[in-house]
Amino acid sequence: MPATTNKQRLLNGVFTNLKKRYDPGQRQAQPILEEFVYAICRDGTTRDHADRAFRNLREQFFDWNEVRVSSIREVQEAFGELPDAEERAQRIISFLQEVFETTFSFDLEPLHKKGVKQAAKQLARYQAANDFAVSWVTQQTLGGHAVPVDPPTLRVLRRLGLADHEQEDGEALRASLEHLIPKAKAPLFNELISALADDLCAEDAPQCAACPLAGECLTGQEAGMVTSAARSSRPKSR
Repeated sequence: MPATTNKQRLLNGVFTNLKKRYDPGQRQAQPILEEFVYAICRDGTTRDHADRAFRNLREQFFDWNEVRVSSIREVQEAFGELPDAEERAQRIISFLQEVFETTFSFDLEPLHKKGVKQAAKQLARYQAANDFAVSWVTQQTLGGHAVPVDPPTLRVLRRLGLADHEQEDGEALRASLEHLIPKAKAPLFNELISALADDLCAEDAPQCAACPLAGECLTGQEAGMVTSAARSSRPKSR
């Protein structure tokens, strides 16, 4: 695992190099309930895919109550080709049902009065919650400092050397990232890493040669050495 100074250098490279390739732009903050639903759509996928799925939910259903009383299959169909669509649909319906049963509404805005930590704790009690969703809402809507980590983000961080391959404690990794990444840059960090994971750093056959972080990335450096070794082992033409 790189020392803190090396981690900081790697993170500086993420912002400097990836921002030249990807320009995600800023998102407009949404109410807490909407942002939580969006987080379920966003977990493990790109902003474009999540935006499309969330937009379909808003356009194909009259309101959140109609989503709540719909079948999993009906909600799932709104997600199109979003991965794990059935599981996401089930979580969203479960979340809306639990909110309705406890508040008799679909308004979670009173959570703002509780402060960031207490609001996050209350969100974490919902059965549909996971660390990514709570962290996402904390970052995007509650005004707290959080760096959500989903599987594609974790994959890129491991390849960069910013996370151990054996590290499974997402909360500990998130705390480490939050120590290194300023609050104001956290949303951009998530968007840049997500874009890289989708564009070049795929789970299978990552395109290291085209990656702007290849020179700083442990995996990219290893791939470069393998390529160089393969070239040097080729018989020279006579």
